[in-house]
Amino acid sequence: MVYETSYESGRRPFKPDLQRGKWDKPTDYIVACLGLALKNDIFTISYWFFFDMGLFGILPYYLYMVIYLVPILVIHSFMGQFSSSGFISAFRVSPFFKGMGYVSLALSIASLMYYSIFAIVPLLFILNSLRPTLPWSCEAAKSWGNLTTICNMTSDKLDEFIMLHNSSEIFETTVVHVPSVQYFINHFEHLDTHEYDMPNYSLELSWPIFLYALLVWGILAFIFTKFAGTEKFGKLLRYMIIIVVVLMTICLGRFLFLPGAMDGLLHYVKPRMDSMLEGSSIMPIVVLQAFGSGWGTVMSLSSHNDFKTNIMNYSWIIGFGQILIYILFGMVSMMLDHYYTNQIPENLSVFVDSHWMLYLSSATALASLELPHMWTILYYTMLLLGSLTVMSTQIFTIVSSLLDEFEWLRERRQQLTYSLLGILAVGSMFFCTNHGFMYFSAVVIDAIITHSLLHLLLLLAVLWVYGRERFQRDIEFMLGEPFASWKIFILRFLAPIFLLYSLLIGVIISSVEHVFSSSFVMIMSIFLVLIPLLYVPGYGFYIMLQNTGRFCDRFRRACRPNDWYPIEMETRQKYEELVGNSDITHQLYEVTEDVDLSA
Repeated sequence: MVYETSYESGRRPFKPDLQRGKWDKPTDYIVACLGLALKNDIFTISYWFFFDMGLFGILPYYLYMVIYLVPILVIHSFMGQFSSSGFISAFRVSPFFKGMGYVSLALSIASLMYYSIFAIVPLLFILNSLRPTLPWSCEAAKSWGNLTTICNMTSDKLDEFIMLHNSSEIFETTVVHVPSVQYFINHFEHLDTHEYDMPNYSLELSWPIFLYALLVWGILAFIFTKFAGTEKFGKLLRYMIIIVVVLMTICLGRFLFLPGAMDGLLHYVKPRMDSMLEGSSIMPIVVLQAFGSGWGTVMSLSSHNDFKTNIMNYSWIIGFGQILIYILFGMVSMMLDHYYTNQIPENLSVFVDSHWMLYLSSATALASLELPHMWTILYYTMLLLGSLTVMSTQIFTIVSSLLDEFEWLRERRQQLTYSLLGILAVGSMFFCTNHGFMYFSAVVIDAIITHSLLHLLLLLAVLWVYGRERFQRDIEFMLGEPFASWKIFILRFLAPIFLLYSLLIGVIISSVEHVFSSSFVMIMSIFLVLIPLLYVPGYGFYIMLQNTGRFCDRFRRACRPNDWYPIEMETRQKYEELVGNSDITHQLYEVTEDVDLSA
């Protein structure tokens, strides 16, 4: 394994973008990574085994955080910060694996297409909360005919409800609807969250939902028009995330006074052995959410750090901060869930259709408060800002990575951004349909498979192919402090075990999910999530074809680091002095070696 320049390897030389900018404050990197925890699709794909686990079910997260979350965060941060480049160009550390960067690009684009749902729904509720009567309130639900809603479960209407059901039906499970869930479903002609024969329904686009989607992409276009630079964008993220946390804390305090909310909070913090066991089995999946809706986001965000930024300490802060955000959202979800449970008399066997608690069911609970319009706007503004934070961060890292890899795009940054937003807006149209909304979680779950595989390949590329000693040397040079060998041992031998477990769980859950999803979603997942994985070995073999010699020689040269050095000239010179001439291969030496071999 030797250090090569692009000219020696016969590949296109890497030219760093010296105008890419840095964070205004070092803490902006921490805040940006904390914002990745606002990726609330974790609360949809793991609803049944996450909400009911409570606080003690989350405790195993801290163990997994020590074993592989923080160490892998360090590797992502190291690659971006050392190379000062995004998730494509950073794989100069081993060009054979550069296809991982392009896979990450495909995953990021795919995730952004479906993630627009998480901004559309809050925007819908915010704009419609300006009406004099909230359309999802119990007052508005009176005009819905004989549909059984949670509003019929109040004490003054209990006798009326019992009269509508004979004695034999009382002991059977009856579905009770939440008006806010039904309000959203009414935007489609055919959408039932409990029917599994949705593929039999024709694909139906909801034009109101699509218009809200266009408005979301318009807001994002405005953000990248006014906050295009790294410094400005970092400040924007800082204030957005602070506002989200403040609003969530305010809403949490208000929810405490909902009927049954304290029971939900006590249930959430109650120690239970079964919760610990469930948490031990599912938390490895939750840990993967720390890296954002795509893959390589942390790598690109860290590339805007100063070279000496202490990513070790920052990774610990990010790990703890993200789980605190998960706990905060979990507490709100549990309180809302028990609020609806508290509305049901114990002598009735009913099921409350509180689907997608944080986004849909919460609106009716907000409508029961004093000043319901104000609380609805505050709560859904918090959700909207959280979703926009995740989406804008993902778009920022995609644009940054493309500009790092393709020099000719650097003068067309705005055109690239607008083109990307246009592609995403068109692609998100499918998720404005009944099939797209019902089965978007299939794409989310498929991403668990690809994320686990990419993390495993990253460990292989950095700690085995590039080498343990070289990685340890580089990170010690960058941080100016020792990097213990036991940390590398954890990354090389323990972390892969849990990643393999996450991969297995992802395969099982994904298989079950696709049984009930439409064939179009299956095809979409294959093209957007699974097929891009083939690009990793494909690009590796392409690099090998550019070299000469036997297969083993080609493979070794394809794995050698290519232009792997700090971009700042003074730091680069110190690094080359550290590496030493024995670890640097110059073109003249390569030519002489080839001549000797041919002789």
